[in-house]
Amino acid sequence: MPATLGLPLSRLSVADVARHAQRSGLVARISDSTVWRWLHEDAIRPWQHRCWIFPRDPHFQAKAGRILDLYERRWQGRALRLDEFVISTDEKTSIQARLRMHPSLSTEPGKSMRVEHEYTRRGAWAYLAALDVHRAKVFGRCETTTGIAPFDRLVDQVMSQPPYNTARRVFWVMDNGSSHRGDACVRRLTQAHPRLVPVHAPVHASWLNQIEIYFSIVQRKVLTPNDFPCLEALAQRLASFERYFESIAHPFEWKFTRTDLNALITRMRDRWAQSQPFKLAA
Repeated sequence: MPATLGLPLSRLSVADVARHAQRSGLVARISDSTVWRWLHEDAIRPWQHRCWIFPRDPHFQAKAGRILDLYERRWQGRALRLDEFVISTDEKTSIQARLRMHPSLSTEPGKSMRVEHEYTRRGAWAYLAALDVHRAKVFGRCETTTGIAPFDRLVDQVMSQPPYNTARRVFWVMDNGSSHRGDACVRRLTQAHPRLVPVHAPVHASWLNQIEIYFSIVQRKVLTPNDFPCLEALAQRLASFERYFESIAHPFEWKFTRTDLNALITRMRDRWAQSQPFKLAA
């Protein structure tokens, strides 16, 4: 960290590292390119940073483990049957329709696509989506806001059609958002759909939810750059992309397993045994 070197910096550039090495007497002279080459060989990038959230759920390992089992088509130690399905769901909030003040210019030889920086807002959607993780099938809908009623409409949309309406069980992996949180959510969903099994992820563990991968694809391929004349055009593009995605996609190749999770938890326990506010429970 720069602070440990006595530098008033948050991150170090290659030039900062080279300058500190010379001022501290480690070397008489060194070029920025040499420092970059050394750091590159050791995969050290002090000019970059990543944000992360330490698990705060005391039952993180158990809750995460059952989701990872579902991705491997297992539940409580038994393989899922052919008429059992796994759905990953969440909401992508406040997707704006931005009308650019000047029409975007298409790509030309030697020129990239050009998009006017200024725009007018034409409203925003909340995009609710559900992904069948083993069939790469997507269900989505645009709503004016998130909430219990919009989420229940998404659930009804999925559970009212085959094969889910006649399935033995349909597991729904979801986070702890206000639309689908806690025991009240479990009671509401299972009363409306007895075949549905809600599976809540640990708090601050959105990376376990495969729908987030789909949302990242939507962000890159549909919403960037954002240039829509109205909300209806945005909703139509999202719906069209769902069908396009299904025509080309395969189930995501999920490689992080329960074994990897257990190894991760062990490393975290060893490293933060003295500082963590609670003990991670299995």
